[in-house]
Amino acid sequence: MSFIQSVLSLPRPYKRAISLLVDSVFLFCAFWLALLMRLESFSPLSDQSYWLVFACSLPLSILFFIRLGLYRAVLRYMNMQAIWAVALGSVFAAIVVMGFSFIFHAGIPRTVPFIFMSLCLIFIGGSRIGVRAIISHPRWHKKMSVLIYGAGSAGRQLSTALSQGPEYHAVAFVDDNKALQGQVIHGIRVYSPEEIENIVTNKNIKKILLAMPSASRERRKEVLTKIDFLGVQVLTIPGMADVVEGKAKLEEFKDVGVEDLLGRDPVEPKPELMNANVAGKVVMVTGAGGSIGSELCRQIIRLKPAKLVLFESSEFGLYTIDKELNEYKLAHDLTVEILPIMGSVQRVNRIETVMKSFAVQTVYHAAAYKHVPLVEHNVVEGVRNNIFGTYHAARAAINAKVETFVLISTDKAVRPTNIMGTTKRVAELVLQALSKTQNTTRFCMVRFGNVLGSSGSVVPLFRKQIKSGGPVTLTHPDITRYFMTIPEASQLVIQAGAMGTGGDVFVLDMGEPVKIYDLACKIIHLSGFSVKSDNKPNGDIVIKCTGLRPGEKLYEELLIGDNVSGTTHERIMSAQEAMLDWHDLEPLLNKLDDACHEFDHELIREILLKAPTGFNPTDGICDLVWLQKEKGSAKTAEIIKLKKAT
Repeated sequence: MSFIQSVLSLPRPYKRAISLLVDSVFLFCAFWLALLMRLESFSPLSDQSYWLVFACSLPLSILFFIRLGLYRAVLRYMNMQAIWAVALGSVFAAIVVMGFSFIFHAGIPRTVPFIFMSLCLIFIGGSRIGVRAIISHPRWHKKMSVLIYGAGSAGRQLSTALSQGPEYHAVAFVDDNKALQGQVIHGIRVYSPEEIENIVTNKNIKKILLAMPSASRERRKEVLTKIDFLGVQVLTIPGMADVVEGKAKLEEFKDVGVEDLLGRDPVEPKPELMNANVAGKVVMVTGAGGSIGSELCRQIIRLKPAKLVLFESSEFGLYTIDKELNEYKLAHDLTVEILPIMGSVQRVNRIETVMKSFAVQTVYHAAAYKHVPLVEHNVVEGVRNNIFGTYHAARAAINAKVETFVLISTDKAVRPTNIMGTTKRVAELVLQALSKTQNTTRFCMVRFGNVLGSSGSVVPLFRKQIKSGGPVTLTHPDITRYFMTIPEASQLVIQAGAMGTGGDVFVLDMGEPVKIYDLACKIIHLSGFSVKSDNKPNGDIVIKCTGLRPGEKLYEELLIGDNVSGTTHERIMSAQEAMLDWHDLEPLLNKLDDACHEFDHELIREILLKAPTGFNPTDGICDLVWLQKEKGSAKTAEIIKLKKAT
């Protein structure tokens, strides 16, 4: 093994020189063996004409092999081109022997060149195939045994790529296609899914590679459900479109996406709805650097607006999305003008000036504080940003004569138990009320649940915890959430905005709710580990429940009532919900503004409780500054009490 490795590690010129020397020996052996097989007995030393023929044939034959590129081919990647080079070179060598035999009157029988050609094929071609087999054999590289699920085109290409790499050795295919089961592809047998458990055990499978890049998410979910109990890490290959475009390599494996676990395929967006408020228009996205805002920008730039205004308070977030969009613009030769604008939605003069200066026609308002515990700990900032930031942006839109204003809302606005959800529901009430006071700007709201891959998503956290050996933490074993991918949510937001008539509350169809505990178990299993519990004390990863965080709900809802109707899009519903007139809402906002200015958290809580939001808090006031002041006040009161007592 060490000898083979030392030869393989030699520089290319040395390996070519060795190949030339070995092939010369093979030609020598083939020539004299061919004579021996035909003549049965002869004396090579006495017949010098044979030596003359071989001496003249050898350099020409080697030169022809060189011209055919045989010595440029890497043995471990030898393909049909190299095999053809060996075949043509052998034919040429036989012709040369025949020609020099005639020139030198050597008396070589006519069948000898044919025998010589056959032996050349065996020696030169066979040796290369043999060396390739030895080099590619997994024992030389300590390759890991893997199973490929999917024996289609992608699976076959993957097995070829693996055979040439140093890491993995495909020992079995599994495929649902009965026509393929039992067949041998690239030397690997195809099994049925029913046999997968025995294969994993008997063949010491360490990983399962999912080679189904074109399968629907629903189909991938079915497959993952069949294999997640095996406790073997499951990896997937990139989509074929990414491979063709050069964005990824076939052998670049990645963890199974949680969207595959959910098994919900996105609906193809409707071009007329996607283009209605974007194509050729001046579009502004607030919170452009956030997870939803940045994806909205990615979707919008593909629709070719005239201008795209990126409004963001985070310098780094703005820099990142501006850089990405400009790179996309250059790569696709777009003419859209990208305008990175720093600013806060809480500064009404700034946002109104921006809208008027660039004659903004469509606004997607994604700027918000959305992390439930953080907003609970920073109540005043949450109210200022989510309620008054929305109010200022909406007023600015009216004054700037913006055509369409779309608010990105949340399922946490439905019967909220926390400040974040309550502020988003009040923001909805603000837009509903403003919508009835004017005809300049068309307001609508789009409400949906959790998005996969956002800054607050549990999935990246779970993967990080699994890699570090656990425990995987979740707040409650029964906590349930709706999930959707960021691209799908963004596309639906754009389409919903095109359907609004004024004051509409749109609700996205999020599919079936997902129990977070079950999701954690699946991710652990598909990472190649088992869940450690009282029933399975020998498991690998513990799932630890830490208790509900401040303001957190067990179950999220998307609708306040049952008054909901469909739209022209199958994934978008329209909700008819209670609202306030502006003359009723304005006094509430004024009181709330004063309470925030005075940092009066008790009054803020009282106002939000009286507002028609359905606010039903599960905790007391959790603002960190208020709690610290309360501690200080209590400590002061105690000191005064002690002084009076003494």
